[in-house]
Amino acid sequence: MNIERIIRIMAGSFILISVALGMEASPPYQSSHWLWFTAFIGFNLLQSGITRFCPPELLLKKLGVKHSGSCGA
Repeated sequence: MNIERIIRIMAGSFILISVALGMEASPPYQSSHWLWFTAFIGFNLLQSGITRFCPPELLLKKLGVKHSGSCGA
């Protein structure tokens, strides 16, 4: 698996989990404050798209995950 795919999986998972924890109609509801985490993820995706700076990408590179040439860069 390459960096881009891992980051997409991470972002999607974090969004789904934080929405599930933040919506009152959801069985695993904890607090509506979890929706702030959802907004934070969305903001990071937006700034990453504009600036091409992505902290998880730096971490995954240090861990030795390969970067595919087909997406981005």
